[in-house]
Amino acid sequence: MHTPTANPAKRKRLLLILGLVFLAAALAWGGHWYLHGRHYRSTDDAYVAGNLIRVTPRIAGTVVAVLADDTDTVKQGQVLVQLDDADARLALDKAEADLAETVRQVARSFTLPGQERANLAVKQRRLDQAEADLARRERAVALDAVSREEAEHARAARDQARSELDLARAQLAAADAEVAGTTVTGHPAVKQAEARVREAWLALNRCAIRAAVDGQAAKRSVQVGQQVKPGDPLMALVPMTQLWVEANFKEDQLKGMAVGQPVTLVSDLYGDRVPFHGTVAGLSPGTGSVFSLLPAQNASGNWIKIVQRLPVRIALDPAELARHPLRVGLSMKAEVATAAAGRAGAPAGTRYATPVYGEDLQGADAAIRAIVQANLTGKG
Repeated sequence: MHTPTANPAKRKRLLLILGLVFLAAALAWGGHWYLHGRHYRSTDDAYVAGNLIRVTPRIAGTVVAVLADDTDTVKQGQVLVQLDDADARLALDKAEADLAETVRQVARSFTLPGQERANLAVKQRRLDQAEADLARRERAVALDAVSREEAEHARAARDQARSELDLARAQLAAADAEVAGTTVTGHPAVKQAEARVREAWLALNRCAIRAAVDGQAAKRSVQVGQQVKPGDPLMALVPMTQLWVEANFKEDQLKGMAVGQPVTLVSDLYGDRVPFHGTVAGLSPGTGSVFSLLPAQNASGNWIKIVQRLPVRIALDPAELARHPLRVGLSMKAEVATAAAGRAGAPAGTRYATPVYGEDLQGADAAIRAIVQANLTGKG
């Protein structure tokens, strides 16, 4: 049986067509890379990151209530954990009573200079009288009208009156020094008592452990009845509006990458149908291996070069994040438009802050003013 041989011309034509197809594909890919691809750097080694705020007590105490659990959404200022506050309330009552007593004592001290001046006037009159009596008795002794013993008694009375006058002057000076340059409300003793009230007020207020920011609770470890001390981790809060992406680019992809360049991101959670848009917020000062717990030691004989990756922080659009919430740790794909011009923003001020702890003393100051006014009997 004879097998016909293939037509060489037909085979040559097919190979030529196939070569042209591959050449066209290569040209298309090369043109796409030259016109578009070379201006973009992409990676799928990217993950959502965010702040993890530890919830810790500022005083020691016993937990009597846990008011938030994992995955709960909490608001800023909401009480998360309540400590037993019986001792703190007793300490505050004592500090308030001490403040009231101190105000009364200081107010009385402002009346002492007037009393000492009156006493000084009395002592001065006694001295004048004693000197007059001594002068009369000395004249009488010269005339043998009285005995010398009586004159000596008059001289002793004069010396005693003079000593009492010196003592009255010293007491007046001490009373003046006690209140000089101050008022009842500005007296150091009152200020110290007010500070003790504020300290007790803070201790009582800190028995309620509050959320510093809005977010979701996570990693709860606290239990009712647990004895805690300052710094113990009770749970964590994740602010869902304070998220960004950490994309790890290879070192040969960093050429031309700069802060401010636009980034297109795709989350595995939503897929290609929901693209996110962000900007390059910053490049890490070192690769991941440098900041690892055990940095690599390459000074060895068996060295193998490994391409390093540098973390790049990408800020997300808050509006897109609100419409399509993300979670910390989710995988992302990031593509940076390196052809765009970077722009360094103005130096950032305070990025994160909370007013929760700044309100602790408002109630204490109001209570102190009420106590001082209620017990103010001197001049203020």
